[in-house]
Amino acid sequence: MTLRVPAPVMDRMREHLEAGYPQEACGALIGSAEDAVYRVTDFRPMRNTITDRPRDRYALDPLEQLQVQKDAEARGLEIIGFAHSHPDHPPVPSRFDADHAWTFYSYVVAAVDKGRLREARAWRLNERQSFDEEPLVVLPPPPAGAGPGGD
Repeated sequence: MTLRVPAPVMDRMREHLEAGYPQEACGALIGSAEDAVYRVTDFRPMRNTITDRPRDRYALDPLEQLQVQKDAEARGLEIIGFAHSHPDHPPVPSRFDADHAWTFYSYVVAAVDKGRLREARAWRLNERQSFDEEPLVVLPPPPAGAGPGGD
């Protein structure tokens, strides 16, 4: 799979993940899947519900996730993945991430160093419960007057 994210959506994701520093911040990737491409059209910030180790773990509120899914479906879209930050660590999924991931979603992991997003990479959990990296394509902003979505 390839994950395609318009630059304005990536900017919103970056702002949220940087604002959460020095704790892990998270959110949902909203969009659609076509063939081998996941097209992100929106990023929805979500609350990290982990209280004992928020610096190196995250969890989503199931009720908030359900509401995000309902909102996406009302627009003919779906949750196609999630993004979260790794404060002062590489953008590589942790064992905790693998233990709490689903195989049908894309996961963007962003290295946020000293409050600034340094690098973001996309991953997908395979059947062996380990992650495979997938292409993350940030689409340039559309020309003035073009419609949303970047495609």
